[in-house]
Amino acid sequence: MRYLHVDVFTDRPYSGNSLAVFPEAGTLTRAQMLAITRELRHFESVFLTRDAPDTPESPDARDARDPAGSRSRRARVFDLAGELDFAGHPLVGAAAVLHAEAPRGTGPQEEEEADGCTWTLRAPARTVRVTTRRRGPRHYASTLDQGPAEFPGRPAGAQAPTGAEIASWFSLRAGDLDPDLPPETVSTGLRYLVVPVRGDALARARVATPLDAPLARAGAGYAYLLDAGAMEGRHWTNDGALEDTATGSGAGCAAAYLRRHGRIADGEPYVLRQGRFTGRGAEMTVSAYGRGRAVHRVRVGGGVVIVGEGSLAELP
Repeated sequence: MRYLHVDVFTDRPYSGNSLAVFPEAGTLTRAQMLAITRELRHFESVFLTRDAPDTPESPDARDARDPAGSRSRRARVFDLAGELDFAGHPLVGAAAVLHAEAPRGTGPQEEEEADGCTWTLRAPARTVRVTTRRRGPRHYASTLDQGPAEFPGRPAGAQAPTGAEIASWFSLRAGDLDPDLPPETVSTGLRYLVVPVRGDALARARVATPLDAPLARAGAGYAYLLDAGAMEGRHWTNDGALEDTATGSGAGCAAAYLRRHGRIADGEPYVLRQGRFTGRGAEMTVSAYGRGRAVHRVRVGGGVVIVGEGSLAELP
């Protein structure tokens, strides 16, 4: 089975967030996808499958511009622990691979000088569109429209964690939190507790305790530390074992959060950096549209570089 190795949210190979993309994975089972992801050891891998153009779950396949459904895929994303309902950098990278794999002389190549090409990707949590443009050999720009943001708040009856508690989860003190911005749960497909910090707190942060249970009290599944002044973030797996180089889903939540609190202008693009502490710096261009809690559109994009390709000689 063939796959491509890409780096996402970067214009340089061997930086940004690496990813394995399997463009034709329809024969694989869930167990096989997980085994392959663990074998390749990327932070995440994405497996793309085609739906028949007349199936109810693929209305985009009947689009007048795409009657065969060639620009519509089901996307299954796995990290080392299991399957994810949604993820940003795998969908951004997957769309760039679809653009690269399209037959020359038709489809995306004809539109590169116009508005780019749009791909429909269906993850379990939501269906999204990703626009791609070719920048040069093996280099692409890819922008994910994550749709509307939600601000769900904590579960009914749950006691809200204090600022000091939240800070302690990351080996920080209460004074390391940004006094002008409250921690808040946001979702654009996955629920993140956005934790604004200040000063050198981002550099000192470490996961001090398993986060699953504490985050559940805040109605979140993950956490994203954000220095709003520096426009830089950090994210780890909930056990703290791995730090992510660039988190597209978390960046989308951060953009919605910043727009809700008036820190970024309506619809204006901003660069959000991540990965400085992993040695693989990444840059994500983020924007959010709306006002207050009514953020109706969030976009996250960046460069994608195709580093290599290969094939599995044997399947699990």
